[in-house]
Amino acid sequence: SSETFWTTTGMFPQEFIIGFPKCVKISKVAIQSYLVRTLRIERSISKDPVGFEQCIEKDLQHTEGQLQMEEFPLPDFQATYLRFIIKSAFDHFVSVHRVMAEGT
Repeated sequence: SSETFWTTTGMFPQEFIIGFPKCVKISKVAIQSYLVRTLRIERSISKDPVGFEQCIEKDLQHTEGQLQMEEFPLPDFQATYLRFIIKSAFDHFVSVHRVMAEGT
């Protein structure tokens, strides 16, 4: 729902994990967030959410009063779990409004 979101508790880093029913091929991840400064995406191909490896880390643009919309192309990428780590922010609290993964 575009009217719901996940918000941080005010200290960093903060993280959340998204799991898939099985290992999937992902070609692109897109995220809509607010006030995120540095974001890292890690993946695990394990049956359980362990053994994560870093895939991407990026400093996002500050978009005053608007959602940040970032896309991360991930060619030849497989994952069972994606861990999103918000390392720093432009304010004490940030929010994540949508995460989309494209692939098969």
